[in-house]
Formats: sequence, structure tokens, C-alpha cells
Amino acid sequence: MRQEMLERILKQINDGITEIRLHGRGGQGAVLASKILSKAFYNDGICPQTFPKYGVERRGAPAAAFVRLSANTSLIQIRCEIYRPHHLIVLDSTLINQINIVEGLRESGWIVINSADAPARFASLGPFRIATVDATGIALAHRLGSKTSPVTNSAILGAFSKVYGSPRLESLLESIKENVPVKPEENAAAAADSFHQCRTDSR
Repeated sequence: MRQEMLERILKQINDGITEIRLHGRGGQGAVLASKILSKAFYNDGICPQTFPKYGVERRGAPAAAFVRLSANTSLIQIRCEIYRPHHLIVLDSTLINQINIVEGLRESGWIVINSADAPARFASLGPFRIATVDATGIALAHRLGSKTSPVTNSAILGAFSKVYGSPRLESLLESIKENVPVKPEENAAAAADSFHQCRTDSR
């Protein structure tokens, strides 16, 4: 089943470029998450491009990072921000009330949100597929960060891997262990828990 999903993803990407936008706050690790995700896709034979959005770089301020995917490196010629993403990853659900998270998001795209609430709570965001996972609770359980500032970037990537079907969980865990400088094993375990605990809507 996972191999079939990966083949489907590769075919979709082979037809063009797939774009993913990550939203978080300064200090939450959205940029590192984009690097981890890109390397995991690379491990699966998909060509990635990743870069952050530079702006007000203070802790707690809205931050974004971007991932482009292609089966052919020659297809990725652009270097601008992603304005029409296929999918979103939201590390902090409070951003939904602060900025227009879904701006430019293509219909039927996935929105993976760090929240203990059911996906139905976010149905008002629009005609999108929504998944939620308590990445904060998972991070706290694995002692990632502090009680006041848990580090959720690895955890939420596990949920994205589950709902999107790629990168493979094995590739994601390998990338986490290679790229996370502190507690790589705990971060990998958090991603695995998120993979199994994420919830999706029924649409």
C-alpha cells in the first residue's frame, strides 16, 4: 500500500511541481522542518528545493518555509516564494486567527495542523482536506523543548507523511536522525507517534 502511494506521488510530481508551505512562529523550527522534509523526499528519489521566508526574525513572530518537489531537477527553475501551495503544514494553530493561512491554497489540498482538536473544528477554512495531530503533546511526552516552548517540528512531519503518503516514514525518520542536532532519537520517536496518532476529516 505504501509503495503504491509513493508511485502515485511520483507520477503526480512527474507531471509538474508540487509545492508545500510551512507556517510556524520564530523559534518553533519551521525552517529546520522544511530541511528535514526535503531530505526525506530526496531519500525517496524525489528532487526537493527548500528555503525560508526571511522577514521579522524575532521569536514568536509568524514565520514560513517552503518546499518544492519534482521528479526532475531541471523542472525546478524558480526560486520565489510559494503563493499557490498544494499543501500546508501548520506548526501553531493560533496562527489561523492571525494570518490568512490558506491564502492561495489549491482546493483539495491537505492542511496538517498541530492541534488536539478534531479536524472538523477547522472545516470553516474551506474545501480542503484537514488533518490534526497533537504535536505539542507528543513533543512534551518525548521531552522535546520545554513545557513552555515544546519543539514540535519533527512530530508534525510524521502526520504529513501519513496523510500525503510520502515521504515514507522510514525515510523521514532517517532524515530526522541525520539533521536534528539535539535528541535525534527522541525526535524520530515523536514523528513515528504523530504518524500513528494523526486524525483526518471525513471529506
